[in-house]
Amino acid sequence: MTQADMAAQVANKDGFIAALDQSGGSTPKALKLYGVPESAWSNDGEMFDLVHQMRTRIIKSPAFTGDKVMGAILFEQTMDREIDGVPTAQYLWEKRGVVPFLKVDKGLAEAADGVKLMKPMPDLDALLERAVAKGVFGTKMRSVIDAANPKGIAAIVDQQFEIGKQILSHGLVPIIEPEVTISIDDKAEAEDILLAEITKHLDGVPAGKQIMLKLTLPTRANLYKSLVDDPRVMRVVALSGGYSRDEANALLAKNTGVIASFSRALTEGLSADQSDAEFDAKLGAAIDSIFEASRAG
Repeated sequence: MTQADMAAQVANKDGFIAALDQSGGSTPKALKLYGVPESAWSNDGEMFDLVHQMRTRIIKSPAFTGDKVMGAILFEQTMDREIDGVPTAQYLWEKRGVVPFLKVDKGLAEAADGVKLMKPMPDLDALLERAVAKGVFGTKMRSVIDAANPKGIAAIVDQQFEIGKQILSHGLVPIIEPEVTISIDDKAEAEDILLAEITKHLDGVPAGKQIMLKLTLPTRANLYKSLVDDPRVMRVVALSGGYSRDEANALLAKNTGVIASFSRALTEGLSADQSDAEFDAKLGAAIDSIFEASRAG
């Protein structure tokens, strides 16, 4: 199975992308929702051991296969670890039929002009070389839009596409993620500005290359249909952004051609103290519901 097989699956297969990429700042919250209190670890190393156990349990669950989970986004530490003695990205593809992606951003910079850009990534080339060596297919990087500010949104999209070209130069497919915060009053206006900026930047995608987009579920259904249909866009995926799974699925089903890339909405209801049978049933039901909503769109 080659990069071409992965590309065919990402571009064409029914399914969704599981976001298993909580990093340092969001890991305690993810573990708490999973029923593991902060008192369960005494340092970052122990915390990351616990979250790797959680991710391993998800990945090895019978429901977690390429039949419905088309891809999965990993945190750098997860890529560097193993499952049953096999590097995680290799395990995902070879044992589960799930295409591996890597979160590459280093978090968000301070807010300016109604947005939070990504922090600098001075070691990005080295990280991308490691990702290629480990069999990763693509990357993901997130920045955040908190207001319909044309200057800020232009800066967000400029930065995302500039780094996206760097990622493409390593033979990886970048998932560009300019998240619009779901609670802002001018969300619909921000999305209109974002669409115009992304459309403009697609002209700069190198010939023969494709990018992916990970976007907040839009206020106006099918707002991003032109991006779904653009040959320079391999896939448009949606983040759950704080919506409950039911809300996110309902909104997703209204957007033709958009599939899910959910994190919290995927793991909602999973708990460390569940038996394997309970855990697998809960995760299986979540995967089924997100798969159906992705397919309905």
